[in-house]
Amino acid sequence: MEIKISEKIKLACPNVHIATLSCKVVNSETGTDFWNEMETEVANIKSTYKLEEINKRIHIAATRKIYKTLGKDPNRYRPSAEALCRRILRGIDIYKVSTLVDIINLVSINSGLSIGAFDAEKIQGNFLLLDAGRADDKFEAIGRGILNIEGLPVYRDNVGGIGTPTSDNERTKLDMSTTNMFVIFNGYAGEEGLKDAIDLAEDLLSRYAEMAEAQVRYYF
Repeated sequence: MEIKISEKIKLACPNVHIATLSCKVVNSETGTDFWNEMETEVANIKSTYKLEEINKRIHIAATRKIYKTLGKDPNRYRPSAEALCRRILRGIDIYKVSTLVDIINLVSINSGLSIGAFDAEKIQGNFLLLDAGRADDKFEAIGRGILNIEGLPVYRDNVGGIGTPTSDNERTKLDMSTTNMFVIFNGYAGEEGLKDAIDLAEDLLSRYAEMAEAQVRYYF
């Protein structure tokens, strides 16, 4: 799966760096051993940050900046990494979804990166375009219904939008039948932290999701 970047995104964020991970996986209900690692990460966020500091984390701040540049209010449409960290610091439990989804959430919390994770079998076409959302885009966000993605960075396949930093789309979401996973790590602040996030994701997927045939690509 190739990644292309629109001129509008390049102008809004000239230093954008992207990495992708394609792999075979086995999804499952989230187990105790993995959740112990999630709780360790939650404790780390609680001990490291205050609520008002979360939007200052380098990758969260960079994601918020591109929202503003494209005309979107990041306080109304928060990037998911920021929303998860704020949830932790407000004392609200992180929800369990499935092993694959929860692994991506842990990596997102740890890194602050905007990360999109998709069932590769549901993506239409041979490439994804990172573009800016338009007023006429129809986007069904996971668990949220129709989301106004105008002014959000959005990945599009041949059918339409599949992922934004605020939410991914129901059409291409991970589920219990997912065996081919495609993950996009968005470095709106540059390449810092991308490799560490991929290494963490590969480690967790290897130990908890039987990851095989992993391929990593970088787009600078």
